[in-house]
Amino acid sequence: MKKSLAVFALLAAAAAFGVEEKVAPKVDASAHGGVRAEVDRPKPAYTLAERDPRIHRLPAFQALVDAAPTGSVLKPAAGSYAGPVRLTKPLTIDGGGQVVIDAGGKGTVFSLETDGAVLRGLALRGSGNSHDTDDACLDVRGHRNTIEALDISDCLFGIDLKQSNQNQVRHNRIVSKPVPLGVRGDALRLWYSRDNRVEYNDIADSRDMVAWYSHGNTISHNVSRRSRYSIHFMFATYNLVEHNRFYDNAVGVYLMYTEGVHIKHNLISHANGPTGMGIGLKEASDAVIEGNEIIYCAIGAHSDLSPFQPDTKIEFKHNRFAYNGIGIRFTAELGGNVATDNIFEGNLSHVMQSSGSTAGLNQWRGNYWDDYQGFDRNGDGVGDTPYQLYAFADRIWMEIPQARFFKNSPGMELLDFLERLAPFSTPDLILKDEAPRFLKPVRVQS
Repeated sequence: MKKSLAVFALLAAAAAFGVEEKVAPKVDASAHGGVRAEVDRPKPAYTLAERDPRIHRLPAFQALVDAAPTGSVLKPAAGSYAGPVRLTKPLTIDGGGQVVIDAGGKGTVFSLETDGAVLRGLALRGSGNSHDTDDACLDVRGHRNTIEALDISDCLFGIDLKQSNQNQVRHNRIVSKPVPLGVRGDALRLWYSRDNRVEYNDIADSRDMVAWYSHGNTISHNVSRRSRYSIHFMFATYNLVEHNRFYDNAVGVYLMYTEGVHIKHNLISHANGPTGMGIGLKEASDAVIEGNEIIYCAIGAHSDLSPFQPDTKIEFKHNRFAYNGIGIRFTAELGGNVATDNIFEGNLSHVMQSSGSTAGLNQWRGNYWDDYQGFDRNGDGVGDTPYQLYAFADRIWMEIPQARFFKNSPGMELLDFLERLAPFSTPDLILKDEAPRFLKPVRVQS
């Protein structure tokens, strides 16, 4: 009797303190032995009456999906269909570029919740506008799917991959809703997703393309215009970004808390505005930045506390920094940057260091500087004397951003000339290139 009372007392105490049975999350271990946790917020269901009247008379695409046998090829008749659609079995759905699925301005248009499916040649339209439920044109929650030749528009988020690996996302066109930049959704998002290939996509007027906690992905041959971040990595390692063209975005490629990302052979231009930069590094390590053309940006490359991990480095090689406000800007004195065989031409300032000299911490060799004032007497293509960049009067605008407006003005140029002629104080040595190129190298487009 006493034992029963004791057990009852313990149960009552547990209830009083809110102790409840633990419920294991829904998981899927189908790819790489990985675990999929159920993380999506429940998405509300909308009746047809709540959706825009333009889709009320359209046939439901879900009925075609439900009727198709597993593993079959579904080729719908050309025309417009009503969404939403939820695919939970492997199918090949080929719209031939003549099928439109419209969700009528509510919720997510298409949810892909299986492995090994193919979506091709569909136009997805009319998601909702809720950031709380991540309304999108296409949610991907599966592995080894192929998503190609989709035309995505009037959607908050474009393609949203969460815990989804080894997918092919290629030849898609993505445009966000016509709303202010800050309240658009991301054109393409990778979240805890590995080994995906994102290729040959055309993105415009969206917010960002992001890869968070996502490793081993390849982002190549894409075009992005008039967005905020062309691609933003955070806590993402060993990703490859190559042969992309990024125009008129606030930021080209941004690496935040990342390691082992390679940025190769991209064209990044006209990243302007108060935060404009072609490539940004925030506490990043072991990055390789190679063969890129970075032109007409406010800042070509901005490095903040990078490399961050001890005994790592950031490599800049064979890049062209041209006609930017600042070619490369460093905001810390950690060192560890290695710059070889780059071209610096037409920048208002080739290199800026915000916090003093780093001449002995970073390595510079074999770069071409269009303001080099030495000679090449033996004709070996290497300057006879080192290229040295000092901070004279231009330290004013480095330390007082408002003074940047007067950069290259007659007054600042006169002050700079007098400082060089008879320095009032010892100038800071920003960099020293022991073997500068005398002639501008011919760039080979790869």
